[in-house]
Amino acid sequence: MNRFLIYFLFPLLSFSQSTFDNAQQYILEKDYIKAEQLLFSFVEEYPNNLKAIELLGDAFGYQEKWDQAIIEYKKIVEVNPKVANYHYKYGGALAMKALSISKIRALLIIGDVKVAFLKAAELDSTHIDTRWALVELYMQLPLIIGGSKSKSFIYANELEDLSKVDGYLSKGYIYEYDDEPELAEKYYKMAIKEGGSLNCFNTLTSLYESDNQPKKAILNIEETQVKHQRNALHYQLGKVCAEYNLQLEKGEYCLNVYLQNYSAKDGVPKAWANYRLAQIHKHKGNKTIALKHIDLAILELPNIQPFKIEKNKILNL
Repeated sequence: MNRFLIYFLFPLLSFSQSTFDNAQQYILEKDYIKAEQLLFSFVEEYPNNLKAIELLGDAFGYQEKWDQAIIEYKKIVEVNPKVANYHYKYGGALAMKALSISKIRALLIIGDVKVAFLKAAELDSTHIDTRWALVELYMQLPLIIGGSKSKSFIYANELEDLSKVDGYLSKGYIYEYDDEPELAEKYYKMAIKEGGSLNCFNTLTSLYESDNQPKKAILNIEETQVKHQRNALHYQLGKVCAEYNLQLEKGEYCLNVYLQNYSAKDGVPKAWANYRLAQIHKHKGNKTIALKHIDLAILELPNIQPFKIEKNKILNL
């Protein structure tokens, strides 16, 4: 290689890698605006860099700027139409836009969503996320515009061939969406037995909560805690106890443990644990203690409407 080109390109490559590293770090830190600004300037200067364009689309997507994400993903699909993940991301951005607009306007994009996901599935027979997207899409679409439980099962079966856990979870999802909770429970339990991940357990807990089965939800959360030992599960159990006025001593204990061991990685702010403790003490008739906890919740997050509603309920005891 010409020595001039060596000296010219090496700083460029170094700058490019530095840009990507910084942008990816911003995204990991959820500072999507900085990632967008950095990548937007870079793509303007290097409009043929597909990696940068894809990452810019990701930055837009994380901010739910679906129109801008669609534009960026469409660019990479058009330049390299043989990459399954490009079609998947393009279809995903279109699908999210469809969910954010009126049903009539959404009808105009659904066809493009299906085309993108089906193309991704065709290009990569092992692309799990695409098959999940197709399972959900065909279940959620009305029959009149192509919705089909049987088509959802086609992709659920393909998922099962690729990953038994994903196959069982997707079949559980189909049955849950179709209001068949017993069959959904069966497949979610199969997923737990096969994989046992936190996601598997949480999916079953969510089913029990949505199906108004708090006792089963509590038992499942306790089983989850035995296996995964997460502080967040203390909040989850306390929440169920508070919402359903059930096993209040256990719920109070778990919420206090959550607060004592709280860290940002637990996800749910301490205010919500205090809100749940306020609910528990309201159920017990402990007005003074309930007020103490609801005031702590409001102090931390003053604009949360359920907190204010709960305080009024407590004051009326």
